[in-house]
Amino acid sequence: MDELNRKSVEEFKRSDKTAVIAVLENIRSAYNVGSVFRTADAFLLEAVYLTGYTACPPHKEIKKTALGAEESVEWKHFPKATDVITVLKENGYKVYAVEQVVNSHQLQLVGFNTNERI
Repeated sequence: MDELNRKSVEEFKRSDKTAVIAVLENIRSAYNVGSVFRTADAFLLEAVYLTGYTACPPHKEIKKTALGAEESVEWKHFPKATDVITVLKENGYKVYAVEQVVNSHQLQLVGFNTNERI
C-alpha cells in the first residue's frame, strides 16, 4: 500500500473532500463497486451511496478491488434510488445521471460549477 502513496484512513477522514457523492444503483458486479470506492478514495469524494441490490461492504469482491478504500470512504445504503435523490436534493445537491447512451453528453465537457454540491 505504501507504493500507492494513499492517505491513511485517519488522514482521509480529516482531509477536505470534493463535494461529490457517487450514487450506485443496482450494480451487479461487486468488483465494480470496489473500483468506485477506490476512485472515491483517490479523488477525496465525500461519500458513496449504494442503492437497490448493489453489494455493500463488508464484501470480499469489494474488498479485493477497493484495496481498503471501503474503510476510508463514507458510504450508506438506501433501498431505492429515489430515496437517495430526495435526501440529496433536500441537502442542496445537484443530481446528475451518468450513463453511456446515444446522444449523451461527454462528462468531461459538462460545465460543472465548482461551488456545486453534486
